[in-house]
Amino acid sequence: MRTGVWLIGGRGSVATTTITGALALRRGLVEPVGCVTVHPDLRNTALPPFADLVFGGHDVAAGRLAKKARLLASAGVLPDGLVTALEDDMDAVDAELRPVPSGLGQADLADAVAADLASFRRRHGLDRIVVVNVSSTEPAAAPDPAHASLAALESALAGASRDVLPPSSLYAYAAFRSGCPYVDFTPSTGARLPALAELAERERLPYAGHDGKTGETLLRSVLAPMFAMRRLQVRSWSGFNLLGGGDGASLAAPGANAAKSASKQRVLAETLGYQPDGPTRIEYVEDLGDFKTAWDLVGFSGFLGTAMRLEFTWHGCDSALAAPLVLDLARITAAAHRAGHRGALHALAFFFKDPLGPAEHALGAQWEALRAFVAGIG
Repeated sequence: MRTGVWLIGGRGSVATTTITGALALRRGLVEPVGCVTVHPDLRNTALPPFADLVFGGHDVAAGRLAKKARLLASAGVLPDGLVTALEDDMDAVDAELRPVPSGLGQADLADAVAADLASFRRRHGLDRIVVVNVSSTEPAAAPDPAHASLAALESALAGASRDVLPPSSLYAYAAFRSGCPYVDFTPSTGARLPALAELAERERLPYAGHDGKTGETLLRSVLAPMFAMRRLQVRSWSGFNLLGGGDGASLAAPGANAAKSASKQRVLAETLGYQPDGPTRIEYVEDLGDFKTAWDLVGFSGFLGTAMRLEFTWHGCDSALAAPLVLDLARITAAAHRAGHRGALHALAFFFKDPLGPAEHALGAQWEALRAFVAGIG
């Protein structure tokens, strides 16, 4: 079950950590800590083994993967000595990381991406490829009539002198045209357009997303159900997020920041049944590098209106939290494709801040849905 994992943003911190981790697992140098699919409740031989994952991708950046990995090691993200042990393996992956084609209209760019995917499949004799978006967050897409149906989209792409699709959606379009499932680990638009849902259905392809749940929102999805089940009234829930790295820099742009903040807020409204007062802010602090800190203040009322509060602080490494989930999503999505699933994989809501479809947002319920789904993949 040789499975390709094509990473959009293949030289970024999350992608580099994902690739390094997969190569280390293949060599038996590390344990799969943080990988959900090794949990006893999720083990299924239908999922491709870590050792059978083959990596490629696109990125606007150049440079050796090993150099990026060394920078992450010096920042405390990767273990010391691991990059040296895996340098030859990383150089082999480097040969599969392509620059984003430039100077092309969107129709030609989609053709070029599809050609890269087809070539990658042939070179490695892959059974299937899962395309995973781990690139920088883009601003939310404005409504466009061309997104309403596949016929309208393809007509617009054929004659357009403008960009019809946001970058994440163009990659989803190219992936579906190439027969590849698509996973969006970012809050970007991705496959969340009617035209792309129609294309995925036509090609009988599954897709998942979006915005990987790795820190503050993970805790919110645990704590919000507690307040709801205990019938405690949440009056306000404020969150203050500080992060560095490339994702932090991209979120300094107002449009991308708004898209990320909206996905963080949704879990509260969906779980509590109302939106409590209080802002969620995201600020870029270059000095934090690949680490992030979130501080939340929750004001709530108990019996007889007694006012109380909860505070928590989360300090984590974004890439080290995200990378194992990227591996999990690639394995599950590949198995789902092989089993004939198509359309939005609602049962993968466990992994996302803002999951596709009418998904439950409480982590316990998401876990049960995920467990049942993986158990049913034959």
